[in-house]
Amino acid sequence: MKTVKATMILAVMFTAIVFQSCQKNEVEPPAGQENIMPERFVVDIPNSISSYSYYKDSNIDTLQGNDIYNHLRTFIYVGENAAGIVGDIILSISLYNLSQPMSFSFTSESDGRLKTVVITENAFFEDYTWQYKLTMTDEGPEAIENTALQVFWDKNPIKGAAIMNPYYIDHNTDPKFMETMYRIDYSETGELGYTYHMIVTIDGLPLEDPLDNPYSVSTLKMFVGKNGDLVSVYGNTEHPNAIFFNGESGFDWAFTAAGKNSTDIGVAEVGLPSNTLNSSDRYTLLVENSIENVFTEQIYEVWPWIDSTSVQSYLYNTQAPGFFDHDGFVQGGTAPSPEYNPLISIIAGLTPYNPLVINQLEVEFD
Repeated sequence: MKTVKATMILAVMFTAIVFQSCQKNEVEPPAGQENIMPERFVVDIPNSISSYSYYKDSNIDTLQGNDIYNHLRTFIYVGENAAGIVGDIILSISLYNLSQPMSFSFTSESDGRLKTVVITENAFFEDYTWQYKLTMTDEGPEAIENTALQVFWDKNPIKGAAIMNPYYIDHNTDPKFMETMYRIDYSETGELGYTYHMIVTIDGLPLEDPLDNPYSVSTLKMFVGKNGDLVSVYGNTEHPNAIFFNGESGFDWAFTAAGKNSTDIGVAEVGLPSNTLNSSDRYTLLVENSIENVFTEQIYEVWPWIDSTSVQSYLYNTQAPGFFDHDGFVQGGTAPSPEYNPLISIIAGLTPYNPLVINQLEVEFD
């Protein structure tokens, strides 16, 4: 499972910030006019529950909670970085101090292709009229125009939706990501009970050969909400080829998590339902399909004669929830200290998405 992160990391890390090559003059907006671009589009997540890392003590040959939970940290990290890339592109555009709708073209120094940016007002999208819309298209030597980025937003309070194809942003991206799409929904309106929130969706990630890596990810969707020092996260990653013990394939990492920025601690609960399970019930997703329950059921199905002591040893640290600090996974089941208790209370009120909805999810441009 170590290689599960590689494809996802590539999908976000190969994306270049092409607006750095735009030759448009950087001037201040005319007097009395402000920059129309949003200043923010990302919610930061504590490192305790979002990190590009993998840990496994090679001296212990039992399956520990960190073998599941640390993959979760990687998935959350990839989602956060996808949002960060989109946010950086929006920030790069804002550096040109755009004060009104306009259009311009430039040749990207990264991939040498012509990019055209069009900004309009009063754009209707998904039953809502947005204050502004930005569309960036990519046109190469073949003179075929492909949408690379769309952003819909309101300026005050900031609210918006950004959709991006990393391949058309930068053709130096591996072509296997041609069908990969990101979407970031961001809001500071407080309509969901958070001061800031974002929803990150990634679809069309290329699956690796299941003989090499059955745990590669096709789709990710997660919600991130922030109030003060506390961050709430929930969502799903889909693994169509995932297999554990009994040969059944197709699972969903369904998760809830919470972290505290000031102390960099976190708590997470993970379920492993079928990726086609049609349920939005928290108990079904996270309790009936907990790591411990799914693994225990499959182990006894395959080896009904196995010694229960051996099974408990094998499932060491798979109990929920999992606890984290700045170094990563600490333990499962029992909180290391009382300071984790508020985070436990937070995740008890969070529910992942319906796995079947994630299975059928598609991210598309307007």
